[in-house]
Amino acid sequence: MTLDQGLIFAILVASMGLFIWGRWRHDVVALGALLACVIAGLVPEREAFVGFGHPAVITVACVLVLSYGLQSSGAVNRLAQRLLPGNAGVLASIAALTGLGALLSAFMNNVGALALLMPIALQIAARLELPPGRVLMPLAFGTILGGMTTLIGTPPNLIVSSFRAQHGAGPFAMFDFSPVGVAVALAGVLFITLLGWRLVPRREVGNAASFDTGRYLTEARVKDGGKAQGKTLREIEQLLDEADAQVVAMVRNKLRLSAPNPRRVLQADDVLVIEAEPEELGEVLGQLDLLLEAEREAKEAEQQRQEDGAEPEKKEGNGDERALQELLVKPDSQLIGRSASSTRLRSRYGINLLAISRQSHRSIKRLRSTLIQSGDVLLMQGGTEDIGEFANDYGCVPLAARAINIPDPRQANLALGVMLLAIAAAAFGLLSAAVAFAAGVLAYMLLRLIPLRAVYEAVDWPVIVLLGALIPVAGAMSESGAADLLARLLMEHLAQGNAIVTLTLLLVVTMTLSDFMNNAATAAVMCPIALSAASQLGVSPDSLLMAVAIGASCSFLTPIGHQNNTLILSPGGFRFGDYWRLGLPLEILVVLVSVPLLLWVWPL
Repeated sequence: MTLDQGLIFAILVASMGLFIWGRWRHDVVALGALLACVIAGLVPEREAFVGFGHPAVITVACVLVLSYGLQSSGAVNRLAQRLLPGNAGVLASIAALTGLGALLSAFMNNVGALALLMPIALQIAARLELPPGRVLMPLAFGTILGGMTTLIGTPPNLIVSSFRAQHGAGPFAMFDFSPVGVAVALAGVLFITLLGWRLVPRREVGNAASFDTGRYLTEARVKDGGKAQGKTLREIEQLLDEADAQVVAMVRNKLRLSAPNPRRVLQADDVLVIEAEPEELGEVLGQLDLLLEAEREAKEAEQQRQEDGAEPEKKEGNGDERALQELLVKPDSQLIGRSASSTRLRSRYGINLLAISRQSHRSIKRLRSTLIQSGDVLLMQGGTEDIGEFANDYGCVPLAARAINIPDPRQANLALGVMLLAIAAAAFGLLSAAVAFAAGVLAYMLLRLIPLRAVYEAVDWPVIVLLGALIPVAGAMSESGAADLLARLLMEHLAQGNAIVTLTLLLVVTMTLSDFMNNAATAAVMCPIALSAASQLGVSPDSLLMAVAIGASCSFLTPIGHQNNTLILSPGGFRFGDYWRLGLPLEILVVLVSVPLLLWVWPL
């Protein structure tokens, strides 16, 4: 062993120990490893930060932005409403939810896919009277499985593809991962649906940590030519029943009807007062194609001022105008006894009052003229800074921001179309993946599908730093001969020179590391070893690289191996040792299914 090999081994062992320890974030550890390699002379200073311009890093950043656009536009919500059964049994519900999670994560960030479907999973668990964890863990594992099916499904696939390109064979194409990945994902989803969900420990989750703001009363106007026009109130209420919402009043020609006749036919410009849970509010408005009354009034006022040639009366909002925040009215608030119109929310703060949650009763006449009471929860729309200024001025307590998405069908279709065009351009070789998805991000910005500031907020910068820092470290591992040395030890002492045993060992070792390390970091460490093993065996590296890709995407044993596992830890009431009960059989299944397929699709 040379000095350089000893140094790179020491740096890698220390980094892996810090990854597993979890005291510092993965990006901090990776940056430390890179700087250690530079100081030790393993990576030239001029090449220290070339990883941040690597196509794989650019592609990951762009996919994160495109995923955010799919979420914020409501495209994924519309897809979920159409594909998920409303009143199915346990097996059908878990199969549909897990399958949809796998499908979404093939083309968008799998953390985003889980975040979108988690509220639906909790609703399904409540409807089926199951512990939340028995629905959340299958969903989390499904989104992880789906990531291995395409080039952009998960960062390890992009890392593996980049190492293949550096080896001289060119990068993997968009759907090169699909033959093996789809089969493994299908087998995993089938196992989870039929048996796996029963292996998840029953953990009851208390309500003490959660804050229930009750149900909202909001006003929405029937659009001319919209879905609700011409329907009876009875038909509307049947549709609202699915979202556990109801119409409590109706306003026509400024006349409020507290108990409107169910046979009354809705007309354009009728205003419905709807009671709904906060999480269901966006779904209700999108499903019936209704327009929030506060937004309509703000647009009409602004349009009238422009026609009159007057200066804009309202304050310019700071930040994202579609940001939603809940404010709790304190007992000493200056809002008590005042209405939204009297506080001049739009002109003074540039914000809108969208809804009021009042748990004691619902004697609310019109939203803008309702007198606010102590303990009311107000749903405000506007810039976060403006809402914060209003809360300080009037004595309100900001609660956690609600991820309430009011779908815009036009934006949803545009966002989906841009994403599909980018995928097609990369899949058919018209553009490289990095250029295709960067063009997609540019289209999002030009079409205003997401706010410009959100482009940078959508990027998971710790992941970008992790990838950019580890790519030169992996290069040093290869150039120093450390990868060759590890590969030789693996083959001579364990695999005995057998290529099939080597492939299986690579898969199992990568899978084990990914249960304790970041999956992108695991792929970056194992790819040089796979390439060296292929060179020493005299076989094609493709099968070994694919084994690394699959292994890096199978983090099922611990809550720290993948972000999705961590996200369900608290909502599911899980403990550290709960994951292996479903995770271990699933990983064994992945090995049994993937090894024969790898040898068939990517022969040695």
